Amino acid sequence: MGFIGDVKDKISKAEFTPSTLLSGRGGLHMAQIILSVVTFLLGAFRGGSSHTYWIYAMFTWAFCPIMTLIITIIEMFKLDIVLDLLCMDWSDFTTGMAMSSALMTVSVAITYANFYACLKCLYGWIVSISAFLCGFLYILEVVKDKFMDKKKGKYLAALPGFWKVLEAFVSCMIFVSLTGYRDKPALIVCVIAYIIPFPILPLIIATNILKKLKNCLPFNLDRFVFIFLVISVVLYIFTAIMWPIFMFRNNPRPSDCPPSYCIWAIQFMVAFLTYVNLILFTIDLIFTLLGICGFKRT
Repeated sequence: MGFIGDVKDKISKAEFTPSTLLSGRGGLHMAQIILSVVTFLLGAFRGGSSHTYWIYAMFTWAFCPIMTLIITIIEMFKLDIVLDLLCMDWSDFTTGMAMSSALMTVSVAITYANFYACLKCLYGWIVSISAFLCGFLYILEVVKDKFMDKKKGKYLAALPGFWKVLEAFVSCMIFVSLTGYRDKPALIVCVIAYIIPFPILPLIIATNILKKLKNCLPFNLDRFVFIFLVISVVLYIFTAIMWPIFMFRNNPRPSDCPPSYCIWAIQFMVAFLTYVNLILFTIDLIFTLLGICGFKRT
């Protein structure tokens, strides 16, 4: 009855509060949503493209404002009080989403400007400037949450969860950049190695956010994460060796490889991001091992 009474008490406090839109946080969310939608429409009116970077950009400019809108609606109706009691650390979730959105929008702004902005491409510059402003707004929210409001994340907005967010983000950039591997069996194996850890990362993140679910697991989540990280490090060591060998052997950089678009440069980006993710997974593995062994992070 005590738990049910707490739930009823929290639900009774959930009411429509449009005044949240007038607060600093609410105003920032409205600006993010409006600017993201404007950037999406500008990118769409420019014309479609089969390029994976363009598809990733359009997905980002749609996904980020939708998540921001959902968070705003939940906070407007005070439903975050109920969610915080029942299943998740709401403050940690919102700060983590702001970090993820900042990573996505800033990376999209850089890649879009690289491919579509030029001296004679006025429309490309307009979209790129709008994209950078969108990224700036999400960075502003992260700064506000972490440094001005002093929010202390327990997982997603703290080091363990943020490592997972970074790993998933770099994996996404690898998938977006994959090209030139279809006729080489060794590189196809590398792509499979990239794919194996990726779907497990969001499951680990979601399980740690949903407090009640984590407590119901029939196994120790930290030990599962440790095993997962060991496998991921082994897979990325494999790809870090195989991808450069089979992609760049007898395939030097072309003399006419422009900085804005070049297949070889994109293939090199995959190799570079592979080493980045290998470092991230290795550091994450070390921290996880120290945590299992009882060492406390400062």
